Amino acid sequence: MSELLRGVTARALIRALHSDGFELKRIRGSHRIYRHPDGRRAVVSYHGLSDTFPIGTLRGIIDDIGWTTADLERLHLAR
Repeated sequence: MSELLRGVTARALIRALHSDGFELKRIRGSHRIYRHPDGRRAVVSYHGLSDTFPIGTLRGIIDDIGWTTADLERLHLAR
């Protein structure tokens, strides 16, 4: 899975979160907290929309959200 996620930008991840129903709830510094109506939470930290995430950070965000490989393909994050 890690090969599929290389080079994901903050812009692409935020777009995928919004497509999946997450809403931005609050911002504290560079941390943005997104909530889903079913209670899931994603904390995304970035400075610019063109920033790419280290693979471990991205994998942690995806694990917290509970997305599967099928979800990543559906949201156009996996190549």
